[in-house]
Amino acid sequence: MDAASRTTVKASSLRWQILRQALLRHPPPLITEKEEEEEEEEEEDRSETHIKRISRKASPGFNLIPHHVVEEDDDGASASGSLKSSGHAREARVCYTLPVDGAPRLFLRQRVDEYADLSDFEICNKYNVDNTGLVCQWPSEDILAYFCLSHAHMFSYKRVIELGSGYGLAGLVIAAVSEASEVIITDGNPQVVDYIQRNIDANSGAFGATRTNSMTLHWDQEEISDISNAFDVIIASDCTFFKEFHNGLARIIKLLLKKAGPSEAFFFSPKRGNSLEKFLETIKQNGLCFSVTEIYDTQVWERHQAFMEGKDSWPSYEKDHCYPLMVRITI
Repeated sequence: MDAASRTTVKASSLRWQILRQALLRHPPPLITEKEEEEEEEEEEDRSETHIKRISRKASPGFNLIPHHVVEEDDDGASASGSLKSSGHAREARVCYTLPVDGAPRLFLRQRVDEYADLSDFEICNKYNVDNTGLVCQWPSEDILAYFCLSHAHMFSYKRVIELGSGYGLAGLVIAAVSEASEVIITDGNPQVVDYIQRNIDANSGAFGATRTNSMTLHWDQEEISDISNAFDVIIASDCTFFKEFHNGLARIIKLLLKKAGPSEAFFFSPKRGNSLEKFLETIKQNGLCFSVTEIYDTQVWERHQAFMEGKDSWPSYEKDHCYPLMVRITI
């Protein structure tokens, strides 16, 4: 399937493809006890492999912030191994070492399951959201977090909100290294927000005076009067792929940005066919202004060029699908 065709696939179709994989993972109903034991052993072997990979994404990412799976007692907690179960989900505890002198380490809970659970799809359908925030730490989130780390001064004494946050790495970085007055880390999927809150709780000692909270925020949500016209900075990564969410996303940006004084949103998104182009058209239709920057950080650009030239290992790397552009949006 070519790139243009891939971008036309509906979110519901993508969910059904994952659902099919989830259903096909189960063994036939009629098996012997010995076969069942062998199946369990093979499953355990496969699971150990996926723990080491941390997430289910196929690409290695830009790896701008060093990270590794840790034992539970790395920061003084009780030792119980790097793998836990939460309901039906299997999780890893991942340590992110921020490459800045004096910066704290951040510990995030992340899914490591190879397959989605049926309950994931039930929640997606109930709330009209996708489950991409549970899949992995996406490369664009890695770059957004690194950009926030490198430009911490931008957030000093500001109210900041992250949209479509996934596990919340970028928002947590801002809370840990800047002097932001407040950071709210949001997602439309309540399952994802549960992970965000757990990650906030696990790292609360790193935030100093910065108020840090999670919130379930759907982009089509009608009532947001308590947070409208309230934020100096909005951040987001890889939130423009699903075109059916463009109108809601543009609307929520306009509602959240502070009208009095300077305010701005920073989005990091690959082109992904024409999805980013269509989003920018929607931004313009909603009366917002934007600028697009391709080279916004020297180290990120050098990594990108190395991937393009095959010097670093990312076999499936394609610029339009993997390299996020920086979009700055203002009122």
